[in-house]
Amino acid sequence: MTQIIQESVRMLEMLPESEQEFASRFIKRLVLAWDPEFTKLTCEERKRLEAAEKRMDSGEYIKDCDIEWD
Repeated sequence: MTQIIQESVRMLEMLPESEQEFASRFIKRLVLAWDPEFTKLTCEERKRLEAAEKRMDSGEYIKDCDIEWD
């Protein structure tokens, strides 16, 4: 978790519950505006994908039990 996210969580925890709900809805709308189809990769997901592609290029394969299907 980045420092920015940690700081944001600390600030959210200071808010009353009703304001936390508002902030949560706002963040969801922000994410949907950025990626409405949930197809973009986060930096961490991109790194994991590139590492997996390198393993496949070198002849390694990914076991189906290692895939997070949900």
